[in-house]
Amino acid sequence: MERAGKQGAMPRAFLVWLAGTRVSLLGGAALFFGLGWAASEHGGRTAALVLTAVTLPRTVLLLVGGALGDRLGPRRVMVVGDAVMLAATLALAVASHRLGTPAWLLVAAAAVVGAVDAFYLPAAGAMPRLLVGREQLPRALAMTQAGTQAAQLLGAPLGAVLVAAAGVTAVALADAASFALVLVVLLCVRPAFDVARAAGEGGVLGEAVEGVRLAAGDRLLRSALLLTMAAAGVLLPVVSLLTPLLVRERGWGAGAAGLVAGAEALGMIAVSLAVSRWGPLRRTGTGAALGLVVAAAGTAGMAGAPVAGAAVACGVVAGAGAGAFAAHIAPLVMGATPDTHLSRIQAVLGLVQSLALVIAHNALGALADAVGAAAATGVSAGAGLLAGLAGLAAGPLRAARSGGGVPRTTPGSGREANVVAPRRP
Repeated sequence: MERAGKQGAMPRAFLVWLAGTRVSLLGGAALFFGLGWAASEHGGRTAALVLTAVTLPRTVLLLVGGALGDRLGPRRVMVVGDAVMLAATLALAVASHRLGTPAWLLVAAAAVVGAVDAFYLPAAGAMPRLLVGREQLPRALAMTQAGTQAAQLLGAPLGAVLVAAAGVTAVALADAASFALVLVVLLCVRPAFDVARAAGEGGVLGEAVEGVRLAAGDRLLRSALLLTMAAAGVLLPVVSLLTPLLVRERGWGAGAAGLVAGAEALGMIAVSLAVSRWGPLRRTGTGAALGLVVAAAGTAGMAGAPVAGAAVACGVVAGAGAGAFAAHIAPLVMGATPDTHLSRIQAVLGLVQSLALVIAHNALGALADAVGAAAATGVSAGAGLLAGLAGLAAGPLRAARSGGGVPRTTPGSGREANVVAPRRP
């Protein structure tokens, strides 16, 4: 299939932003491990409460965070979020050094992380649009995805080393250092492209609702978000839920579970790096759907793998498919989004994934208890295959092109809204 192709070197401002924010993600992943480890000392209920304290405020406030990002600008929201997290992690380091890790401190810290994420994540998702031109956006998003996967892959081991050395205090200090770094980066890096901001006439809640209305009313966005929701429900539980259950059922040991999870991450990183180097398929909607089909095939192979080595190989295939899906769906969604709604659509994108994950985790967990982990993994693979085939058949996704398509207009206006103009000196 035809590729969109390379479009020159990436702007230095984007590369500096990318490096700084991925270091911050590495610190965040380490902190998340540290909080979970400390919470496990208090028992399962406390550990679950800490995880819920992250997820609940993030989910509830996500649409509001997206609306503020469009009103104030993604960079400004990120600067405030980093400053808040710098203060919060330093406070956690001091408190854990003096008090240890009582449950209330862990829950409070997790709630702060979740609340800040609700505002920070939509803004961070919109920032590449302000730093690179439209023709380079798919490659930039693929680089961002590869960096995110690498940070998540390394975050837990780093957190384990820091916790073993000096407990939650060390993890909090390391995360504070990462927030300090990215705060300096954000203050130094200036967006190279101007985009229109939300008018701010209907209030933050009204603007949040308008973002949902746009996502539901636009045929291409609606199709892409539905496919993303389906992918989140069948792909994300494979690593977090089904792989550990499958490995236990087969009696392969914890080491095998780690190898399979690592293989999936490496497959995703490899494809993301390839897309960042050579660009995505020009038919981005078709590329995303094909990626989902490949991921489903890898997941099916894992379900039927007779030995751990075969499951690891299938994990690479599943990760490569997931990487291809993400590398094509991300620029498709951003390219279809009006400039005035960048952060809000990113918020909707995060929300549909969170909702799908909550439903899928519970459904697949219950199914695994009833019929076994291998059967549940097979069901997940079958659902992913059906979703991919539906994506290949969807007219709006088949018609989507990288760097092309019908220009979008800002709701309520007659002007083209996703043409990003270079910032004047």
